[in-house]
Formats: sequence, structure tokens, C-alpha cells
Amino acid sequence: MSAVRAQLERQALHSQDLLDPLRAMLAKTLAMLTPGNLKYSFFSNSGTESVEAALKLARAYDPKKPTIVVATKGFHGKSFGSLSASGKSTFRLPFGAMLPGFKHVPFNDVLALEDMMASCRMTGEDVGAVLLEPIQGEGGVNVPSDEYLPAVRAICDEFGALLIFDEVQTGMGRTGTMFACEHWNVAPDIICLAKALGGGVMPIGATVATEAVFSKFFGNPFLHTTTFGGNPLACAAALATIDVLIEERLPERAKSMGAYMLAGLERASRRHRDIVIDVRGKGLLLALEFGDDETGFAVAKYLFDRGILVAGTLINARTVRIEPPLTIEAAQADKVFATLAEALDALGRERILKSA
Repeated sequence: MSAVRAQLERQALHSQDLLDPLRAMLAKTLAMLTPGNLKYSFFSNSGTESVEAALKLARAYDPKKPTIVVATKGFHGKSFGSLSASGKSTFRLPFGAMLPGFKHVPFNDVLALEDMMASCRMTGEDVGAVLLEPIQGEGGVNVPSDEYLPAVRAICDEFGALLIFDEVQTGMGRTGTMFACEHWNVAPDIICLAKALGGGVMPIGATVATEAVFSKFFGNPFLHTTTFGGNPLACAAALATIDVLIEERLPERAKSMGAYMLAGLERASRRHRDIVIDVRGKGLLLALEFGDDETGFAVAKYLFDRGILVAGTLINARTVRIEPPLTIEAAQADKVFATLAEALDALGRERILKSA
């Protein structure tokens, strides 16, 4: 917040015709911070916009490969491009036909991806990119097997397709590493960032890609532009956020506190495995899955009423996400466990009374 206040006193917004030092500093920082050969950044205002830029970069990289493969239950935004990539019918059907060229396969299914890539090549609809969340957030905190993302990288290399990771939710330390893909030592050709990149103070999105990918825009940078993306206030917030994440070792803290919370949630749920189907997650991206939407709503309401904020998902209400600040203390986590146990006990008693 202080970084944004200080910048506000100097310059709030900017002209895209002039070079801005903060934008350059942030781009250089992300080039050093992101995995693999990611180098150049395009700054926007949201995760949806960062995905849109990635889709356009992928299409421009090889126009002869128009198909983009995405995962069912994936969520990438609600503009036409990002919605065409997303995998829930509820948000797609009201708007009629989506953009052409998107194919969906099940998440964490290597054979399905291989079959789709081969089929598209066979029909002349070659795949130019695969777009995935390393861990599906809105889909229910679906963590892939350890073999999945390395296999996806190998398949993309085999078919000459770009690999795009949407780390809008999983990036910036949330899962215990700065970027979730680092758990599996897999580097994409394009990465999409937003949400926590602004530190909860300013909206900002970033699309970071390799030099080879971005080179398609070098001849005409006006192919994809933004009015307010990369503004000084947002860049100041992002730079301060990265500084705090590194200086306070928050990704490492998310890893240790994530393990603590996962174990605590499992203990709180142990006596009610008829209510809680699964407890899962990585770092401080955690989820509880229940048998039906009604139970998920009831548990979330019980926690809300006692000062504990949790999140549903855009796929269903059966899965409740627990995504605390990376600075959460053990005592605060203990309160979550105790309150969850109370909620499950109350639900258990209700079920006994109903069945009596």
C-alpha cells in the first residue's frame, strides 16, 4: 500500500507512447523470477486479459496451427476467448457458439491429450498450444499426478505446440513455490499471472513468454495493446509484492503452513468421513469436498457466521476452497480446524435427527 501511495504522489497513470521505468523494472524482475526461458512481459489489468494475450500470442506464433487444447473443469476467464477455453457449460451456453479452434480433454489424463493431439494432426487441425492450470482452482483444487505435467511438456515438444500455464490463482507463492509448475520442474512457453501479483492492492495481469514467442509481435507491437495495463500504480504494487514474497520467504511459508493446515483439516474431518469425501491441496491452496452442494453451502455458512471466510468454486458448491493469506499464523489455523470440527459435528447431529 505504501508503495502505491508513494507512486500516486508522482504519477498515477501513464501514456503508452512513453517508456515507464517501473514497467521496465517489473518486466525485468519477472524475467528473472519466472522459470525456464520466459523473458518478455505484456501487462494488463486482470487474469482474463492475461489469458487473452496468451491466446493471441499462441495464434500469432504459428497461424497454421489454429487449435488450442484445454482441460475440462478448467477456468480461464469470461471474455469470449478465455470463456471458449474454460470448461463449464453453465457459463458458455447462454452466449451461443464459442470461438472456434478449442478442444477439451480431461485434466490429468495423458492418453486423452496424446489422442487429441494425434487426431488434430490427422485432420489438419494441428495443435498450436495447450493451455492448462497446473492445479485447477475453480475446478475444485484438482492436483495432478506427479507424472502429468512433465508428460504434457514432452507431448507439446513432440507435436511442436506451445505450453501455456494459467497461474492466475496458483502463482506468486500460493502453492508453496513461487509458481506451481515449479513443483514438477516444468517450464512453459507462456505463463499467465494476475490476482496476487498486485498484492491485494492493485489489479494487474501479466503474460510472460519466451523471446521466440514474443518475437511475432516485434515487427508491430500494436497488434495487442492496452490503455491502462502496466500503469505505474499497478507496477509499483507488483514490485513491492514480489519484494515481500522474497524477503519474507512467503512461498516457503506457504509450503510449511500448507502441510500444517492439510494435516489439521484431515484431523478435523476424521470422524465425519461420511460427510467429507476428500481433503486435498498443495501449499495454501486447499479444499474440502462434500457429498452434495447443500452440505458444502451449510459448512461454508457455519464458518462464515463465525468469522472464517472460505470460497466455493465455479464448478460446484460441493467443494469449498480454503485459501488463507500466506501470512496465516498457527493459532489462526487452529481456529479454522476447531470451527470446522464444530460444523461437522453439528451436521452429523442434524443427520441423526433427520433419520430418527
